[in-house]
Amino acid sequence: MRLKKIITVFLLWFAQTNAVHAQDPSFSQFFSSPLTLNPALTGNFDGEFRAAGNYRNQWPSINNAFITSTVSVDMPILRDQLRQGDRWGLGFMGMNDKTADGILTSNFFSLSTAYHKTVDENGLHRISLGFQGSYSNKILDGPRLHFLDGLQVDGTWLPSSSEPENLRTITAHYFDANVGALYNGSLNGTNEVYLGASVYHISSPKETFLNNNTIVVPTRLTIHGGGFFPSPSGNGPSWYVSAVYNRQATGNELVLGTAMELSASKDENNPVNLYIGVWTRVNNVTDAAIPYVSLDYGNFNLGMTYDVNISPLKKASYGMGGIEVALIYTLLKKDHTVESRVQCPRF
Repeated sequence: MRLKKIITVFLLWFAQTNAVHAQDPSFSQFFSSPLTLNPALTGNFDGEFRAAGNYRNQWPSINNAFITSTVSVDMPILRDQLRQGDRWGLGFMGMNDKTADGILTSNFFSLSTAYHKTVDENGLHRISLGFQGSYSNKILDGPRLHFLDGLQVDGTWLPSSSEPENLRTITAHYFDANVGALYNGSLNGTNEVYLGASVYHISSPKETFLNNNTIVVPTRLTIHGGGFFPSPSGNGPSWYVSAVYNRQATGNELVLGTAMELSASKDENNPVNLYIGVWTRVNNVTDAAIPYVSLDYGNFNLGMTYDVNISPLKKASYGMGGIEVALIYTLLKKDHTVESRVQCPRF
């Protein structure tokens, strides 16, 4: 059984790094990782400062197939120098992704900026444009790779005699650029709608572990949107809906769902809100159902999801999907004044 797991991990790694040309890591809680979703989200929130952390462990029963962690900070800048309702955001993001129990480790460091322009007299609609520059560093731990010609009759492994990458640790790195655009606004001053698009790897960086400069990191197109619809009476639950579509090389992914907000406290200084929802992910198969629970407490939001694997891979993963945790801290303005009537995206 352990041999089956090792082979499965290697096949997953091979598909991830070759067949689909290293598709970008992604989160089920895509709305909780703004700087990996769209550079135009940089600084687009109600507050002075935002820090976000994300952790995802996908298919842990298959030798920790994919573990992804990020940390990001962003904030609006030059408030006093901009037209009322406009914003300019600046942010930084770092991400670490470990594939096949760390055989392949990828590190990403990004600097983002975005300008958010209010486009109507009532301050209900805003258009944002964002840019992100990134540096990527990848490390392939060759001695930990298992190739078929290294398999012994007793189930142990020896270094491959035909694969040179089996004998050394190899690194690759490149610089990159990403862009994004976003519309967000309100139809009646209380609800919220938004629609955004981003393109990652627009500079077509080249990546290689074997001194072959013909491998180009494929661009990733992301389209996302959603809305917030408060309770008409003010006493019932409010609803959020959101969806994201990613396309990169031959891979396509659609995640969509909804969450219900229940307010446990009306104190604006210390809000307590509970969110319960479910998302689903579809690619070439119906991949996973994703139950979601989240809590606002003061300036903090803690969200958790668990991918319930419903694809054919559940046989290899023993039905285990992936757990994901997101923690966001938002420093609100001390006077709680509203700079614009535009609602900022939450989900």
